[in-house]
Amino acid sequence: MSKPLPPTTDATKGVGASIASFRELELSAVMLRALAKNGYEQPSPIQAQVIPPALDGLDIIGQARTGTGKTAAFSIPILELLDPLEECKTPQALILVPTRELAEQVFQEMERLASGCPTAIAVLAGGKHLRRQMRQLQAGTQIVVGTPGRVYDHLQRRTFDPRRIWCVVLDEADRMLDIGFRPAIEKILRTCPRERQTLLLSATLAPDIQKLAQRYLVDPVHINCSQNQVSVATIEQRYLTVRQDRKFDTLIRLLERETPRQAIVFCRTKRGTDRLFKAVKEQIESLNGLQDARLACIHGDMNQRDRDRVFSDLRSGSVRILVATDVVGRGIDVSTVSHIINYDIPLDCDDYVHRVGRTGRMGRDGIAFTFVTADEGPQLTAIERNINRLLERDLLTMEVEEQATPESEIEAIEDAGSEELSKKKRSLFKHKRRSNDRLSRTGARGR
Repeated sequence: MSKPLPPTTDATKGVGASIASFRELELSAVMLRALAKNGYEQPSPIQAQVIPPALDGLDIIGQARTGTGKTAAFSIPILELLDPLEECKTPQALILVPTRELAEQVFQEMERLASGCPTAIAVLAGGKHLRRQMRQLQAGTQIVVGTPGRVYDHLQRRTFDPRRIWCVVLDEADRMLDIGFRPAIEKILRTCPRERQTLLLSATLAPDIQKLAQRYLVDPVHINCSQNQVSVATIEQRYLTVRQDRKFDTLIRLLERETPRQAIVFCRTKRGTDRLFKAVKEQIESLNGLQDARLACIHGDMNQRDRDRVFSDLRSGSVRILVATDVVGRGIDVSTVSHIINYDIPLDCDDYVHRVGRTGRMGRDGIAFTFVTADEGPQLTAIERNINRLLERDLLTMEVEEQATPESEIEAIEDAGSEELSKKKRSLFKHKRRSNDRLSRTGARGR
């Protein structure tokens, strides 16, 4: 019989939440200098709760969304406990992530944190030359960051030696299982030493995640940085009711009104991403405050070199507006993104949270807008239920409709579709009433 998961420690309350300095975590002078050099001032709640038990070698289940500082939470203990490269040239720590973009981001953050001490880190992910990765592993590597598929490939080729691994991190475990990496993950875990330390980080604890934890973690500490505090508290969220044929005009007006510092516009499809990028690019020079803004788009059909270039330009700030699909966009970790625009409403509630989580990083302010057509009311209600919050309606679309459509045309449309719209409205308000009742019972704030 599987052991039950341990009680949860809320990382936003108690001892961890009150730690005011990294010095209180008893880190080395080298690490403290690297943290100060890279702008780390105070541990985030998840860092304050994860670092002490991780330094003690305990297994950990950490519930945390992106943007909470979880990469540093597991990177700092690993870097503090590494044996010098001259003493051990085979990998000591393995970090598994769902995408090559996230692997690159984890690598870059670990490089910054290791700036005071030479550290050999290898990235094993698709889109990179296999032979180059082999040479890097042969030369000596302390830490491997990679996707399960490519790491397992190296295992089969015997180019990755897991016998000295003492720490395994499963970052964004829920996403890895969603993608279908479970078989590869389990095979990798079974080849690593049983005496290792395992850290499992996931936004949710679905049954399949719990089974994985029960099978491969030993007496883990369970730490929770709850989703509401991560993606709702610091992010203003609004929706705009739009007609399908007015979505682009609404987007242009919204960009001109907001003049975002940096924005990501999400579309559902690769083709839609390309079309929208080209259309916005044609209009951008006429928008007040955005005449010199540089645009880019990113999706799964682009080659790795082009995707890496877009990510680099976004991080440097040279790209101000990025049009992206879910699969690629969810891997973006850039603290300067101020605006998220869901041009296409996400079909999955978890996708909504991941999209919105691209802004408001590390406690910064952020705002998210979601376009909702007449057919998409139930999807909006499902999102509101999932995040336990009612989104505020933005009235910009009323201005767009008034300017773009003659009154006689509006009346004709309303007359022609009044019965159908009435049914949709009744259905939507039923959802709203149920949602309001539930929110009232849970004490959530209304509009």
